[in-house]
Amino acid sequence: MPKPAPKSVSNSGPRTEGPGARTYRVDADTARGIAVCALGERGVDDEACAIVADALVETSMRGIDTHGLRLLPGYLDDLARGIANAAPRIEVVRESGPTALLDADAALGVVAGAVGAREAVRRAAEFGVGVVVVRNSNHFAAASIHSRAMSRAGMAGWAMTSASSRVAPYNGRDPLFGTNPLSVAAGTGDHEFVLDMATSQVCLGQVRERGRRGLPLEAGWAADGQGRGVLDAAEVAALSPVGPGYKGQGLGMAVTLLTAALADAPLDWELDHMERARTGGRRVAHFLLCLDPAFFGGRGAFDGRLHDLVETTRAAPAAEASAVLCPGDPECRSAREAARLGIRLDTDTARALYALARRHGIDAPTLRPTTRSTP
Repeated sequence: MPKPAPKSVSNSGPRTEGPGARTYRVDADTARGIAVCALGERGVDDEACAIVADALVETSMRGIDTHGLRLLPGYLDDLARGIANAAPRIEVVRESGPTALLDADAALGVVAGAVGAREAVRRAAEFGVGVVVVRNSNHFAAASIHSRAMSRAGMAGWAMTSASSRVAPYNGRDPLFGTNPLSVAAGTGDHEFVLDMATSQVCLGQVRERGRRGLPLEAGWAADGQGRGVLDAAEVAALSPVGPGYKGQGLGMAVTLLTAALADAPLDWELDHMERARTGGRRVAHFLLCLDPAFFGGRGAFDGRLHDLVETTRAAPAAEASAVLCPGDPECRSAREAARLGIRLDTDTARALYALARRHGIDAPTLRPTTRSTP
């Protein structure tokens, strides 16, 4: 795997500089280059390296920290341990017109999801709808990576994935369902709609981040082994469904139905957790639905209605000082900031990227300390 020519790298990695200086910035191109080199060293081909690197950088730029560059060390570890296949043969197991079942051959989930989304777009362009289910995969990063890939092709995209059990059912005590995220995306630019949500109140990464920083959890996020709500991350036994809890449980089960059940794959409680996965993949399943507006009310009409939907929502009278937002608006704002100032990183992620940069001879001057108050 070719890598950039070695450049000078300073002898010290990310460090705090004064009170509160615990986050760092890196420009997108540098982060992408580090990820590509690190993945290539693990035997991932050029195209797949670009897919994963672009996905992690895009997600971090959009402020979804738990599913962005922070995942890179874990993905590299998956490759090193044989959990993820660096050179998978992703194959169509069964197909008929607009539908297909793919076997990912234990690929990195980001790659499997990208292949599935591409296949869904191709079928939707021919039939008006494309439905692709993927089995035998791994963690596929932020669901919006794949729904937005479909929306950038002029489609409306829906992406979902199964996940290992972290969430207790409503009125339950033990984890049974995954966080089972879903994302729906359509449009581009100022009129882009991007819903990306877990069917739990929060993902586990947010709980762990609060624990690392010594901060309390929000009420309703999680419960202990007796099903009682807790505010201390150390006491968490299960996450809570998005509320009201019975609705969140229903959504989570619907995701399992359309991913694992359709794919004939393990159900949530049969999956290995990321930290306990075995060689050969986690056997995660994905669902990708793509709709071509041209086959329905027409592309022009769809774009006009989407414009009205987004702009009317944003113009709605606000109950408080902040404006009414559409799904994806905060992420779009974060992406603009990151393009201007660099991607904001936590200390652990900055250190990991800096170590990878040094390993591959990449100059990383923008892995620089900044305070949390930096806009």
